[in-house]
Amino acid sequence: MKASDLKELSLEEMQSRLMELEKEVQELRYRHGTHSLDNTSKLRSARRDLARITTILREYELNIRKAK
Repeated sequence: MKASDLKELSLEEMQSRLMELEKEVQELRYRHGTHSLDNTSKLRSARRDLARITTILREYELNIRKAK
């Protein structure tokens, strides 16, 4: 997901997406550890999406970005 797409989401949508991504990253890490993950690039992209959302939510917290 691109950062510009994330910036269009509301605060509640971003928080729910954050929870979904945390669960997804956890499952991908588990599957990677058991060698049952076929496409390891999914883990990398999920971690990066998680970092993007966390950064944007932190900007809201610091009042750098105004909530819609």
